[in-house]
Amino acid sequence: MKDYSVVFGIDVSKAKLSVSVLIKKKEIGHFDIANDAVGFKSLLEQLQEFAQPVVIFEATGVYSLSLEAFLNYKGYDYVKINPLKAKKLMDNNLRHNKTDRVDAHRLAMIEFITPQALSTQQPKEYRELQAASRYYEELTQDTVKAKNRLHRALQTVFPQIEQLMGTPSGKQYWQLVELYSHPRFVLEDGFEQISSKLQDIAGIGRRKSCNLANSLQNLAKLAYAYYDYDSVQVKLVRRLAQQLIDLEAEKAEIIDYMEEIAPKDDLELYLSVPGIARITALRLIAELGDLRRFKSTNQIDAFVGIDPGRYQSGEYDGHLGISKHGNHIARKILYLAIGQIASASSFNPCHIADYYKAKKQSFHSTGYKKIAITSVHKLIRTLYALIINGQAYDYNVAKLNQRL
Repeated sequence: MKDYSVVFGIDVSKAKLSVSVLIKKKEIGHFDIANDAVGFKSLLEQLQEFAQPVVIFEATGVYSLSLEAFLNYKGYDYVKINPLKAKKLMDNNLRHNKTDRVDAHRLAMIEFITPQALSTQQPKEYRELQAASRYYEELTQDTVKAKNRLHRALQTVFPQIEQLMGTPSGKQYWQLVELYSHPRFVLEDGFEQISSKLQDIAGIGRRKSCNLANSLQNLAKLAYAYYDYDSVQVKLVRRLAQQLIDLEAEKAEIIDYMEEIAPKDDLELYLSVPGIARITALRLIAELGDLRRFKSTNQIDAFVGIDPGRYQSGEYDGHLGISKHGNHIARKILYLAIGQIASASSFNPCHIADYYKAKKQSFHSTGYKKIAITSVHKLIRTLYALIINGQAYDYNVAKLNQRL
């Protein structure tokens, strides 16, 4: 790792950058600038005063993106550090006061005391993939909220309709709720009229529509609504049902867009792992980025935040749980992928599923989460090997090469 004699520590906020300039641990200057093009021009003038400076700043969500774009465009070395990791490193160095100036100075000192690896910007397609994945994540959260709201609203007008299908979810169900958001609407329509309306919903044929119409009539007779059919609450139910339909359509569009711009060869390699389907593969590529930029799987573990934390005090030196300093969305997707791999293993074997199931059945098992995280380590090593070698997953090869 390269040693830098000149370090710019920058504390980033919404409107301002607090900059501390250190040469060999000694602060030679401090200044505040606006977090905009005018401020970056002033920063550039200061950076140009030195031969090979490095900049270190915290990844403060959207507020640090403009600074990152500026440093990439101008070609300066920089370290973008996770706020939790930065706090821990600064606290270890006895940070007692918290001000923008002190934080900027302490950030710069990190690079002298515990030098961090330089950050690199990924190609545009990977940045766009991550943006799409984050958009998909927000749509998913909106979907969960809308489902909960629809459930609560239905309890006041037509709770029995949730019994109509096996799972009260999906486009067909929401379209049906939009049509018959109150039991009175069902009772006013005859059997044939209900059946005819249901056949206009994609995927519902004559036979299914008759069964649903019969069930709807029976459920409507059992219902005793708190709100009348002309209540604003019925309007809310219809709006939420339509909102869920729109959200699912938008999520599908985002996945199609991600597939369009994702590296085709890498996508095929991810999909070759049993249990990893299209959406999971695309989101993993988006959140992990190009795995070739990592020198080892340990770096990927740290990037995701499943590297072990460490606690040292006096003569005691022990390991804590995972650090959780990295990409929490990637960590969640990998965690869920283990369950998918295990479920698919009954008809499509995978060495990761073998390990996961064996550990769960072991008498000395230490808990589901710990086993799942260890399985995530194996999945990361597997994905890395597939990408680096450019070879699809092979169960027999994986069994032969796996670590114990």
